[in-house]
Amino acid sequence: MNAIEVRQLSKVIGGREILKNIHLSLEKGKIYGFFGHNGSGKTMLFRAICGLIKPTAGSITINGKQLHKDISFPESVGVIIESPGFWSHYTGFENLKLLASIKSIISDADIKNAMMRVGLSPEDDRTYKKYSLGMKQRLAIAQAIMEKPDIIILDEPTNALDEDAVHLVRSILLEEKSRGATILIASHNKEDIAILSDLRFRVNAGELAPYHA
Repeated sequence: MNAIEVRQLSKVIGGREILKNIHLSLEKGKIYGFFGHNGSGKTMLFRAICGLIKPTAGSITINGKQLHKDISFPESVGVIIESPGFWSHYTGFENLKLLASIKSIISDADIKNAMMRVGLSPEDDRTYKKYSLGMKQRLAIAQAIMEKPDIIILDEPTNALDEDAVHLVRSILLEEKSRGATILIASHNKEDIAILSDLRFRVNAGELAPYHA
C-alpha cells in the first residue's frame, strides 16, 4: 500500500482551476521533489494533501484512509507550508512544547532532541520574536520532525538558511527517510530537488509532470 494516493485531483477557486487532474502514487520511505515557480500550484497541492483544502474533484488517500471521508487530516504528518505560526513571546522550546501538547505523544527530551538536531539550543531563553530568519526556519523544521511523523511535507525548507544549515537539513531529511518517512519537498532550489529526491516532479499552471533535474 502506498503512503499517499492522489487520484484525478482538481481544485477550482474563484472560477480558476488551480490544480488540474493530478495523479500521484507515493511510496513509504522515499523523498519526492516538486519544482515550480510561485503560483504554479505546488503549495496548493501540499495544502490539499494535508487536508487544509477540500478538492473540487478527485480523491486523496493517506495510508489507506481517504481525506474528507475517513479522516479530516493525515493522522501522522509534519508540515511546513508558507510562514509557520509561532508565539512571538515564547522561547523556541516553549513554542514546541505547546504544539506537542496537542497530541501529547512525545516527551520534553524528544522536543529538545529535535531542536538540537536542527542546531538550536533548548536552553536559549530568547523569545521567538528575537530569532533571526534562519533560526525561525530551523525551529519550523524541528516542529515538523519532532513527533517522528509518517509523512513530512516541506514547502521551501531551506529558505533563509545559510550553506551550513542547508547541508544540516539535507542530512536530517535523509535520516528521516531512513527511518521510513515519506517526504515531500517543494523548492525553487533545483539543487535541493536534485540531491535529495528519489523522484521529481515539475508543477506548472496546476499541472504535474515528471521533472529531470
